[in-house]
Amino acid sequence: MAERLEAEARRQALGGLPGWTVVQGRDAIGKTFVFKDFNEAFGFMARVALVAEKMDHHPEWRNVYKTVEVVLATHDAGGVTALDIELAKAMNAIAKLTPG
Repeated sequence: MAERLEAEARRQALGGLPGWTVVQGRDAIGKTFVFKDFNEAFGFMARVALVAEKMDHHPEWRNVYKTVEVVLATHDAGGVTALDIELAKAMNAIAKLTPG
């Protein structure tokens, strides 16, 4: 099982993750991605789903039209772990590759 990151490690990791913030009231991180349209948002989610499945680490997310809201936490560890940071980095990279 992945170990929960302590506050300082989480703060340092977030420093390298543009757009990601601490979710209020939870030991989790979140980001809102906004795309050109629904097609781009859904394409992003499909690409992330493939990565998440390989990692066996799945996001909490919500999609409304061109917006994808994401929350990451490792439920088994009770908070943010290195898995969440790795998936957040992958999501940022995938978003950069998404046309628009």
